[in-house]
Order: sequence, then structure tokens, then C-alpha cells
Amino acid sequence: MSAQTHTAAKILALIQEDRLSAGTHLSAQKIADRLRLSRSPVNDALGVLEQRGVVSRKPNRGYFLEQGHDTLADLREDLAPPSAGDIVTHSYFKLADELLRGALPMQCSEALLRARYGLTAAQAQVLLERISQEGWVQRRPGYGWEFSSMMTTPDSLLQSYRLRLALEPAALLEPGFRIDKQVLARCRAAEKHLLDGGIATDTADQLHERGVRFHESLVEASGNPFFIDAIKRVNRVRRLLSYRSMQDRSRYTQHCDQHLAILELLEHERNEEAAAQLADHLRSTLDNLARISGLLAS
Repeated sequence: MSAQTHTAAKILALIQEDRLSAGTHLSAQKIADRLRLSRSPVNDALGVLEQRGVVSRKPNRGYFLEQGHDTLADLREDLAPPSAGDIVTHSYFKLADELLRGALPMQCSEALLRARYGLTAAQAQVLLERISQEGWVQRRPGYGWEFSSMMTTPDSLLQSYRLRLALEPAALLEPGFRIDKQVLARCRAAEKHLLDGGIATDTADQLHERGVRFHESLVEASGNPFFIDAIKRVNRVRRLLSYRSMQDRSRYTQHCDQHLAILELLEHERNEEAAAQLADHLRSTLDNLARISGLLAS
């Protein structure tokens, strides 16, 4: 599939996630920021969606959605990545599980991974690139790959939450904190989607990304690049253990209720109360994770 088509599929996923209706303005810059891309590939992808009748381009105004989120499921399936992507994703979770169980060597070659998971050379490269971007594997000098020992202990996830507990509530108290109404609406829509059944039906990837987007959106509103960089770094490296914790999803309803309460306070500029509730939310998550520590242990 072309890069434009792949990016178009990601934009459709955002439209569905945010439950956008026909007529909504699509800001290329905001989409680029969320997908961590430059504006050029996003504009190319919007051009693909324009050809499909999903969006229309108005001179000097940009792109507008022609179809609501509820009409795009079939088109998103048409644009979805090929089955090879499913093979890589399956291998990713299998590798993560084996690493956490101690069944995979901390140092290994690409050839070993190809043989172990039945991958082609290209698929193995995509797998390693994804893990490398998440920060829990790096190439060894000369030959092979080495996984991060930091991410193979139950304490690692708890430690990442303690760091977030120190940083995230403080971000809400920054003097430059400003949160856009569209961001609030997007975050609310994501929480309502989960409460309406997404907790049970979303993949581990989707659950993790929704949680990451909620917390990063709040920190990004601080306007403090040091807070933003620190939280994005810790979110990249905690992904591996976060997936393991998702075997127990019973706590997610409570998470959604807490997220919605924080959004309500921020909308009314009650940031001190929101920061206190965010701290309580992270502490309760820490307590929940401690109770399921058996799932995190190798």
C-alpha cells in the first residue's frame, strides 16, 4: 500500500475515534501533530480521501468532512494495512509476552526472530523498528539486538506511574496551561466510546493509545515542552508492560469516570481540583496494578 493510503487509513481512524460529523473542519496541522507527521504527507492523504468523496477542499479554508464517522467503516477496511501487518502485530504481542516470561533471550539476532515467529526479512525489520521506536530494544554494536532489562520486571510499570504521578498533576498547574474546547470534546468522545462497549471490544493497541492520548493531551495543554517531552518518553517505554496489565480490564470503567470528572473540572478552569483528582486517579491506578502484580511478573 502507498504511504498516502496508509496515512489516509490513520486519518479515518481518528475521525471515527473522535466521532466527527459531516461538515467538521479537518485541520491538517492538528492531524499531523496527532500522527506525529509533517503536514505534507497529511495533505497528500487528505487528497486521497477527497478523491473518495470523504472530504472536500474549500479554497483558502482547507478540508471539510463530507461523511460522518458512522459511514466510514467499510472505506476504512478497504484502506486498512495488508495482512502482513497483522502478522507483524501478532508477532509483536507474542514476542512481548515471551520476553516478559523470560522465554526469550535478552540478546538475539534478527535471524533468530525470523525463525521463531515465521517472519520474512521485511516483516522482521518492521517488527524491530516498532520496538526500537518504543524504546525497549536497541541494536548491539556490530551484530544483533538487545532488549532493555528495565522493561522485564513488574516494578518497571509501577515506577513509570510514580514518575507520572510526580509530573502530570504539576503540568495542570503551569501558568501557561490552556486546553482547547475541541481537545476536551475529543477526549470526552473517547471516554464515552469506551463506556459504550469499547472497553470490551477495543484491541490492546487501541486501549493503550486512547489512554496515552488523554494524558498527553492534558500535559500538552501545559505549554511546557519539558513536561511534554518527559511524559511522551515514559509513555513510549511503558507500552510493553501496559499491554500485559490489560489482561484485566475490570478497572477501565473507573478510569473513564475519573477521566470525565477531570475534563469537567478543566472545562471550568478549576485546575487545582483537576490536578488533585488526576493525582488521585494515578494513585488508584498504582493500587490496582499492585493488586494484579501477578500478571506483570515473569
